[in-house]
Amino acid sequence: MSQVVVDISVSLDGYVTGPGAGVDNGLGDGGEALHDWVFHGTDADRTVLDSAFDATGAVIQGRNLFDVIDAPGGWSDEMGYGAKPTGEVNPPVFVVTHTPPVSTRLGDRFRFVASPAEAVSQALEVAEGKDVYVMGGGQICHEVLAEGLADVLRLHLAPVVLGGGTRLFPAGSAPAYALELVDAVSTPAAQHLTYRVVK
Repeated sequence: MSQVVVDISVSLDGYVTGPGAGVDNGLGDGGEALHDWVFHGTDADRTVLDSAFDATGAVIQGRNLFDVIDAPGGWSDEMGYGAKPTGEVNPPVFVVTHTPPVSTRLGDRFRFVASPAEAVSQALEVAEGKDVYVMGGGQICHEVLAEGLADVLRLHLAPVVLGGGTRLFPAGSAPAYALELVDAVSTPAAQHLTYRVVK
């Protein structure tokens, strides 16, 4: 049965990008350290990444992340979702936005929807029994959790303090929810923590 998995790398101080994130600086200043485990990690890190890729039936992301990915310096014909070559099977990606772009550089792999709930509903329909991964950015991950749409929260806790950037959890008040730790993988590059969202 498909699950909705919020899966994101985060700093020790709770940021999913560094300061100054934008289309030309996707992870912000110093934010590349968040994904060291993806590109320079151990075999255990690679197993975490490969397992997530294999389990993915559809992907949800926010508009800001889409703009970074679809920009000239973003995903390419050689590299796509899960840091995998685009020649491999790539799942459909649902982008939550009220203003879909007129065209996309990367073709028809993206579908545009107006709300997190609509994205989850449509993604579950096409996931073919696999999981739906909410990959970022921070705002859409928080919204899916806050609206009670997630079954699992997986954090890749990077050993870095960014000091600013895009927060995963807002500084102001937000809905509360309980989590149960169900798996933990520790490597020098990240603590991979998987929580069940208690409903």
